[in-house]
Amino acid sequence: MMFFHAQGYRVIAHDRRGHGRSSQRADGHGMDTYAADAFAVVEKLGLTNAIHIGHSTGGGEVTRYVAKYGKGRVAKAVLISAIPPTFMQSERNPDGVPKAVVDGIRDGTANHRSQFYQDITIPFYGFNRPGAVVSEGIRQNWWRQGMMGAAIAQWECVRVLSETEFFDDLAVIDVPVLVMHGEDDQICPFPTTGARSVKLLKQGRLISYAGLPHGMPTTHADMINRDLLDFFRS
Repeated sequence: MMFFHAQGYRVIAHDRRGHGRSSQRADGHGMDTYAADAFAVVEKLGLTNAIHIGHSTGGGEVTRYVAKYGKGRVAKAVLISAIPPTFMQSERNPDGVPKAVVDGIRDGTANHRSQFYQDITIPFYGFNRPGAVVSEGIRQNWWRQGMMGAAIAQWECVRVLSETEFFDDLAVIDVPVLVMHGEDDQICPFPTTGARSVKLLKQGRLISYAGLPHGMPTTHADMINRDLLDFFRS
């Protein structure tokens, strides 16, 4: 955010319902509500000609938001390490993430939160790969953000991110969309998410990064910021 502010952009972020510093609501945990919450912020601030960027589940929010509310308001969108077109294994996505893995994540968010938010950082940032330089600061900050949110919101969010499909949303988006994805993403595997999403977009552009992890906006911020800026200015 500081980087793009320095480039002359107005930069706005919100915390998802029940996450971070948002109110710890027990209701409304669904992708349609997430998108509606984002629209409420956009409407309140009177934003137009905006570029919406979403990482991971946030990429699903951006996809649903742009498809439902973006007409005349959105100039471009970016999906980074994002969950669309769909995350979990199903008939339509036979090589997606197995339900047993998703159930394990839900169990972690509900029953072992503190340990789960420490453990997930290892694959999230690729810290389990040979030669990786582990940042304890990054790991602790991820844990801090996780523990700030509402347990029920995070538990429900795993259901939402894993079960929601975005095939139709992607197909109706008519603004330029940049899909950025690490080829070594251990959370949202590139072949079943980013590589498929770009093919469903009318004006999709893909940048894939060899060896980069799910959390690449943090581990490789300079690279990601550079490519984002190029897309903004194109």
